[in-house]
Amino acid sequence: MSQGAVVDRLERAPDHVPPELVRNFSYWTSPGMAPEANGDPHAAFRQFRDGPRIFYAHSPDNTVYVREPGMWILTRAADMREALQSPELFSSMRESFAAMIGETWAMMPVDIDPPLHTAFRMMLNPLFSPKRIDLMKTGIRERAVSLIEGFRSRGECEFMSEFARPFPVTVFLQFVGLSDERREEFQQWGRDLLHGKDFETKAGGVRAIVGYMRELIADRRRHPKDDFITYTLNGQVDGRPLTEDEIVGCTFLVFLAGLDTVAATLSFLYLHLARHPEHQAELRANPALIPAAVEELIRVYGILPMGRIATRDLEFAGVTMKKGDMISCPPQLANIDVAEVGKPDEIDFTRTDNRHMGFAYGPHRCIGSHLARLELTIAFEEWLSRLSPFRIKEGSAPLVHAGTVWGADELQLAWD
Repeated sequence: MSQGAVVDRLERAPDHVPPELVRNFSYWTSPGMAPEANGDPHAAFRQFRDGPRIFYAHSPDNTVYVREPGMWILTRAADMREALQSPELFSSMRESFAAMIGETWAMMPVDIDPPLHTAFRMMLNPLFSPKRIDLMKTGIRERAVSLIEGFRSRGECEFMSEFARPFPVTVFLQFVGLSDERREEFQQWGRDLLHGKDFETKAGGVRAIVGYMRELIADRRRHPKDDFITYTLNGQVDGRPLTEDEIVGCTFLVFLAGLDTVAATLSFLYLHLARHPEHQAELRANPALIPAAVEELIRVYGILPMGRIATRDLEFAGVTMKKGDMISCPPQLANIDVAEVGKPDEIDFTRTDNRHMGFAYGPHRCIGSHLARLELTIAFEEWLSRLSPFRIKEGSAPLVHAGTVWGADELQLAWD
C-alpha cells in the first residue's frame, strides 16, 4: 500500500473532501494494521509521514468501529498540538462505549470538554499525584517479581498472558482496592471490548465491565473503603456530588486503562528489546538509563491515536472541515515528525527534552502517566536484573495488531 492508495470509489467520500487527499485506509483492517504474525503497524503507518499534512482515511471497514467510514488524519506534530489544545474547535464529546449497550454515560474525564473536564481533573488529580502513586511502588515491584519468578526457571514465557496483561491488571486492582481473584475474567472482558471481532463481542465486554462496576459502586455505598470507588462516591465537581452515570464513567475509564494500555505498551517495548540485544546490553550495563529508555521507546511505539470531532464548519491544516467530521491525532506520526524531533528514526536512550505525545497533549494529557511510567520502569528493572538476555522464541512469530489500541496479542520470549 503506497501512500495509502487513493481510493477507487471517491464518490463515497463527503463532497467537501478533496479527492486527492482521500486514502483507502483503516486503522483496523488495512495492510499492516490488521492482526498478523510479525506485523509492524508502526512501519506500515510511517508511509504517511512524508505525505500531505492531513489526509482523509476512507474505508467501509471503519464503520465496524466508528459511526462513519471516514476521518481526517493529521500527520504533523504542530497541527496535532494545535488541535488537541483547542477543545472549542475539536471536541472530545464523542459517542462513547455506553452507546454500544444503549446507555448514555461518558468516560470521565476523557470524553468531556473544559470547563467540566477541568473540574473532574481537579477532583481526580490527588489520586494520581506522584506522591500517592509512589506509595504503590513496593506493591508494584512485588507483583513484577512474583510474575517473573513464576516462569524464570523455564527459560521462556508467553509474555502477553504471563506478564504484560496480569502485571498492570493487578496494579489496577491494587489501585481500586480489589483482590485479584477475578483477574483472568477482567482481562477477558478487556480483550472482548477492545479486540473483539464483531459488535456483539465488543458490546458484551462493555456490558460485563459496567455490570461489575455498578455492583462495586453499590457495595461501596454500603461499605466504604479507602479506595478509588469510595473516593469518587465522596467526590464533588463544581460543588456538587457526582451523578451515578459520572461515577460509572470514571470507574469504567480507570478499569479500561488498567486492563489494556500498559499491557499494549509493554508488548512493543519488550518486542523491541527482544529484537535489539544491543539495547538490552546498554540498559544492563547502565540501569540508570532505564527511565529515559522508557520515554524513548514510548516515543517510538505509540499505541493510541487520539480522536476528536469538529464542533463547527472550519478551515484547519489547509482543508475545509464540516461540523461532525472526525479527526485523528496519532502520536505514532507526531513522535517521528522531523520538524519536532531531531533524528527521529534513531533510538537514543540519552535523548534529552523528549517531548513525545505518547501520553497525549493539551487538557486531556493522560492523568495516569506517572503510574504508567512507574509500572514500565519497574518492569524493566526487574526483568533486566533477574533474567539473562531474552529473545523471540525460535519458531514463533509475534502476533501484532493496530486498531483502537495498538499492541501484541502474542509474544513468545526465551532466554538461556
